[in-house]
Amino acid sequence: MTGGFWSNKRVLLTGHTGFKGAWLSLYLESLGANVTGLALAPEQDPNLFKAASIESGTRSIIGDIRDLPTVERAVADAQPEIVIHMAAQALVRRGYREPVETYATNVLGTVHVLDAVRRLSKARACLVVTSDKCYENREWLWPYRESERMGGRDPYSNSKGCAELVVSAYRASYFEQAGVGLASARAGNVIGGGDWSEDRLVPDLIRSFMDRKSTMIRQPDAIRPWQHVLEAIHGYLALIERLWNDPTTFAESWNFGPGDAGAVPVGIIADTLAAKWGDGAEWRRDKEVGVHEAHLLKLDSTKARTQLSWRPKLEIEEALDWIVKWHRAHMVHADMRDFTFRQIKHYQAL
Repeated sequence: MTGGFWSNKRVLLTGHTGFKGAWLSLYLESLGANVTGLALAPEQDPNLFKAASIESGTRSIIGDIRDLPTVERAVADAQPEIVIHMAAQALVRRGYREPVETYATNVLGTVHVLDAVRRLSKARACLVVTSDKCYENREWLWPYRESERMGGRDPYSNSKGCAELVVSAYRASYFEQAGVGLASARAGNVIGGGDWSEDRLVPDLIRSFMDRKSTMIRQPDAIRPWQHVLEAIHGYLALIERLWNDPTTFAESWNFGPGDAGAVPVGIIADTLAAKWGDGAEWRRDKEVGVHEAHLLKLDSTKARTQLSWRPKLEIEEALDWIVKWHRAHMVHADMRDFTFRQIKHYQAL
């Protein structure tokens, strides 16, 4: 990060009550930004938003991005210089159960945010965070580049591909003419302390370890690009700094993935996390055939490495170690705001 860049910058962050958004809120606070968050109230209890007292450092607006007037009021009130849109329905299996909500949030919600920003603010840089699942997954062995075709055979993945098309259209139709840098970011499976989401590997494992139960894993042989949440956040912020100074060159889509070292089967992640947790932690293979989920998915982050000088700092074992330490601290009622800030500071010093 450029020293002093974020100090007193007005940032509108959607999705600040979620796992990833809460980490980003604290990271921006550590850099001196003036953050306004817009999101629904947290769905899980416990949640990182409450555990790390996000509201004590971020101006929080509880509202739904599916409601355009709510988004318009938030944008008009915050008058952001920088916008980071992360609010989303982020779960594959929930997308199967609730496809209308998924498309309304991930597609029309993105339209609402971008339209309100272009009409009601003088923002200079805008980043829309989508997903590595936006690509048409052909289950091939080599990583996906930013130029690959958008797709997705399930509602969640498809909605993220649609959101990418929305970004492209708004960039060409409005943002380029206004000199505003609009980019999108596609990260791999992010993991970190404080994630209690449903139907996610690490949270499911942590819950089962705490309850001294054996969790069921659907696809232990599936390969995913795993990385600590701070890796993706570091990439997003590096991109926004470049967008601010050059809104044309960097107004594109960007992958932020861990490379081959982080593309690891689900079962290996589960084994490693169980070993680090100890106390007899274990898991079992779920023999039931569930909904379709991609088996093999890797990202090519060459562009971010060469043009943004971004690269992962944590090995996957380190990332899992940080997660175990975070949740062990939470179990003994440590000050999790302070603990999370310390992990952020540690990461920044790497």
